[in-house]
Amino acid sequence: MLECLPAEVREGLEAARKRDMRKKSRLRVQLGDQVYPILRFWDDGFTVDAEHASHLRGLVDIFDGARHVFQGLIIASTVENGELICEFKRSTAVTDRPPLDFWKDENAPVGYLPGA
Repeated sequence: MLECLPAEVREGLEAARKRDMRKKSRLRVQLGDQVYPILRFWDDGFTVDAEHASHLRGLVDIFDGARHVFQGLIIASTVENGELICEFKRSTAVTDRPPLDFWKDENAPVGYLPGA
């Protein structure tokens, strides 16, 4: 259906679609000092606009607004339809406390009474 439209109209529609996706998404990826808005996000990857990011690779931080959500290692990125598709080797959710290095029993007492 879009093939019958002039090239300028198709390019305008594609630009409007990308602009709309950037506005809807609060997610962004940060690599060093560079920040790119995420167009789409799934379990093992995401896409950004290929015009702004030509190649992403390495350890990146993903934010939802101002909140740090994930830290991921990008191993592959390809360009398709004007979007840079990035795939994770690993992605780790960021927590506000360090991980426990021991097993915590659910039924353990909350505290102990001192000896009398």
